[in-house]
Amino acid sequence: MSDYLTEANTLRTTKIIEVITESPSVKTYTFIDKQSSKAKPGQFLMLWIPGIDEIPLSIFNTTKEGIISVAVKTVGEATQHLHNMKTGSTIGIRGPFGNSFTQNHGNVLLIGGGTGTAPLLFLAKTLVDKTKKLTFITGARTKNELLFIEQINKICQEKNFITTTNDGTYGLQGVVTEPLTTLLEQEKFDAIYTCGPEIMVKKIFEITQKHKQPLEASIERLMRCGIGLCGSCVIGKYRVCKDGTVFNNQQLYEIQNELGNTKLKLDGSRTSI
Repeated sequence: MSDYLTEANTLRTTKIIEVITESPSVKTYTFIDKQSSKAKPGQFLMLWIPGIDEIPLSIFNTTKEGIISVAVKTVGEATQHLHNMKTGSTIGIRGPFGNSFTQNHGNVLLIGGGTGTAPLLFLAKTLVDKTKKLTFITGARTKNELLFIEQINKICQEKNFITTTNDGTYGLQGVVTEPLTTLLEQEKFDAIYTCGPEIMVKKIFEITQKHKQPLEASIERLMRCGIGLCGSCVIGKYRVCKDGTVFNNQQLYEIQNELGNTKLKLDGSRTSI
């Protein structure tokens, strides 16, 4: 194990310094961790909730001073306990782990769904002053579940920011893949990045393949160790925590039969997504 990975894998305790409710099911947690300030967009942390569990979380924001933010959706026991924690509560951190998005400075498109919008916003902040054009698509089931709308608006010109809701309460009615198809019929992109529910990622991969446009996707899977040892995050021949979480066109092609279809459970058995 390299010195960097040994340092990253060492558990550090810290305290939550801010909690913001972003939607009925999502909160943003901010804390101080110098090691995590080295993170690049696409990397993740393992966050330990004392006495409960350790969970993987994409990094939403970092500063040189070591202030880190993560966005957390309540989906189970561990995230529910975290949602009940307040400013001043103690948590543990390992990481940052995994690879990162390859940053392209040409015509760039980002497509986020749910909390998958968080690492893409982190990426957008690093690209905004370097890209020729930055377009962002994000979606949710309904208006109050849309995340980081104001922040994305500040980064992207309004004409380059597209929102969708399943019920039509904000933006276009439908899902993010619908405006994506229209965009790809109209222009070529130097880079397309996505993160969100795996079924969404699968569909975006199929659409970008059809239009022969480049894609990098961050995949969310069950992770227990974060360093490629336990095998809980395996998809095809890849370990998401170590070989990903970001995968390119060729890698996505290799795992397309499993992508969006099946995953491993805690007991190691396979189940449908």
